[in-house]
Amino acid sequence: MSAAAAGTSKAAQGPDVAQKKRKGPGALATAYLVIYNVVMTAGWLVIAVGLVRAYLARGSYHGLYYSIEKPLKFFQTGALLEVKILTTSIVPSSVVLTGFQVMSRVFLTWAVTHSVREVQSEDSVLLFVTAWTVTEIIRYSFYTFSLLNHLPYLIKWARYTFFIVLYPMGVTGELLTIYAALPYVQKTGLYSVTLPNKYNFSFDYYTFLILVMLSYIPLFPQLYFHMIRQRKKVLGHIEDYSKVE
Repeated sequence: MSAAAAGTSKAAQGPDVAQKKRKGPGALATAYLVIYNVVMTAGWLVIAVGLVRAYLARGSYHGLYYSIEKPLKFFQTGALLEVKILTTSIVPSSVVLTGFQVMSRVFLTWAVTHSVREVQSEDSVLLFVTAWTVTEIIRYSFYTFSLLNHLPYLIKWARYTFFIVLYPMGVTGELLTIYAALPYVQKTGLYSVTLPNKYNFSFDYYTFLILVMLSYIPLFPQLYFHMIRQRKKVLGHIEDYSKVE
């Protein structure tokens, strides 16, 4: 799911945990994290430039996915390292939320868009790719400057504001893409396992995709309103002060 907030979860915790978090990562870990986030920022910038150049060359937004297919797969899959970073407690964030965000995007990238080539020309693909691209450029820039202790307010504001539009936009594109893939999955039996077989096991990928779509109903509101709460926590006092002024 297009849930950029996953990486910024800092729910209230006990004083001992909070004290440990304030210490932050060591110098070596910080250097690694800065390099990782700079590379990821640059990667998504490459994707953004690729989209713009392809649009200007073609004069149409149809089929732009093919112009950024390889870097999209590479850098979206590279986000799996982010989950590994969280499990080692190098940075304070939610493993569950970030893990869900990353795994859902990797799933959509490989198990849907890559596997069902018929959907690659769908406008819905461009919809979620655009949402992901803008989200990730802002998100990884936010992480980089935060690690360097020089976070511009504009990036902080963008991090906690653009999601209001980008979340629904990304989720809409993801759901429409999965929906568009359903007829082809049902027709070809993609990734499905039928009985009888020596393992006495069956799996219907078509049904699985429907369940994935249904999972958005409870999960998307949780992620979205989590980010709303984060926005109020991070930007709320600044906006209140501005109103007083």
